[in-house]
Amino acid sequence: MVTTELSAAKVAAARANLTEANVAELVEVLPGDALRTLATIDGPIGLVLLDGWKDLYLPVLRLLQPRLTPGALVIGDDASFATVRPYLDYVRDPANGYVSVNFPVEDGMEISCRVS
Repeated sequence: MVTTELSAAKVAAARANLTEANVAELVEVLPGDALRTLATIDGPIGLVLLDGWKDLYLPVLRLLQPRLTPGALVIGDDASFATVRPYLDYVRDPANGYVSVNFPVEDGMEISCRVS
């Protein structure tokens, strides 16, 4: 699993928590801007969880999209936020290769499957 985090303090906390849980060797925490750090990872990618800056959901998806496997799941948290609208419009448009549903939890969650 690969994750990215801009805050150095949160990177350190995440690494400490992963070590304490004895799973640190399974997770790579990339420090820095997601649009830079995620450009460095190889595919294939089968799961993406978007839960950072809401206005970056669509740019991050577009960055990762060429490496998504057919059937990959993309989960966008806080789907009720207005800043998530461009992302929602994109994954809800069948022409973009996703089947997408809203999962009704607090603040909303969009679950999308890459079908092409």
